[in-house]
Amino acid sequence: MGPLKGVRIIEIAGIGPGQLCGMLLADMGAEVLRIERIAAAELGVSLPARFDLMNRSRTAVALDLKRAEGVELVLELCGSADALFEGFRPGAMERLGLGPEACMARNPRLVYGRMTGWGQAGPLAGRAGHDPNYIALAGVLSCIGERGGGPVYPLNLVGDFGGGGTYLALGLLAGILEASRSGQGQVVDAAMVDGAASLMTAFHGLVAAGMWREERGSNILDGGAPFLRPYETADGQHVVIGALEPRFFRLLLEKMGFDDIDPVAQNDRSQWPALRRRFEDAFRTRTRQEWCDLLQDTDACFAPVLSLTEATRHPHATARRAYVDVDGIIQPAPAPRFSRTPSAISRPPRPAGAGAAQALTGWGIDAAKVQALGRAGVLKLADA
Repeated sequence: MGPLKGVRIIEIAGIGPGQLCGMLLADMGAEVLRIERIAAAELGVSLPARFDLMNRSRTAVALDLKRAEGVELVLELCGSADALFEGFRPGAMERLGLGPEACMARNPRLVYGRMTGWGQAGPLAGRAGHDPNYIALAGVLSCIGERGGGPVYPLNLVGDFGGGGTYLALGLLAGILEASRSGQGQVVDAAMVDGAASLMTAFHGLVAAGMWREERGSNILDGGAPFLRPYETADGQHVVIGALEPRFFRLLLEKMGFDDIDPVAQNDRSQWPALRRRFEDAFRTRTRQEWCDLLQDTDACFAPVLSLTEATRHPHATARRAYVDVDGIIQPAPAPRFSRTPSAISRPPRPAGAGAAQALTGWGIDAAKVQALGRAGVLKLADA
């Protein structure tokens, strides 16, 4: 039912950003076939398959890509695919015989996505790296943290998932849309360092305008402003306020009984240290729940800081069905939402090989060939 129903995509398995990209596309209805290395499937991974949630909504095929028969099978699949994406270092797919040229020779309309940290070219293109390296070089990491302290790593959301997997999905969809008009595929070079830099576009504008200090914790949007940051409560929990606009700030002051503070001086940075201390002292006088009772039903731009488990149970999340139970595991529902062609989690993640024979024949691969590849050890068929 999803908006991508009828779109076929080959995912050459990787971790992190590639997984997220595959999940997003599959949840939206694309038929995504995840190709895993057969050695990895046989050895197993530390996380049991049913808990590897970013592998949901699609079938994983375990294939030996070091054998010609395995490579040929992927090339045959390319013939009926709209897109393929991979996450190896530059040149790795070419060495396997599965680079863009070889795959697009089988299907000129194929969109070929390449997910890397540093990109396909440049001095660092061949280097190893991970999320913190990419966001550091993009200037993101330097902006996050308390004033006077060191940078704080914000999970692997900005590089891996924001600048990586999400931008790769966007690039693939744009390429598929263009190919439907031109009849020609193309290569999408999605680099996490590029995506992370792109996410910082607004801040470059603020720097150029002289409205951003390149010192952590000194600006409105980096925790420097006392009206846009978290605070500890009496019970050791935390709440966060985001009263950025003057009318919301005035309401916050009113609700907290700060009638001696002039709301007009909200953006007077010289007043920020004293105002922060006032907020710190005030928020420590009540528990998180008491602050919720006072502020959550107002426009003071307030929220409790919830744990992952608490977030799944919040009344707003419950009302929107933001989390779903799949195979006994509570997890985020697909996003965004579509009014006519809703996304859905079509199946829980399964071990590589489960359902592989059916999936491959559904892609037009001869059933006898599938079984022969299984017997030869080129293909792992868990359901054979």
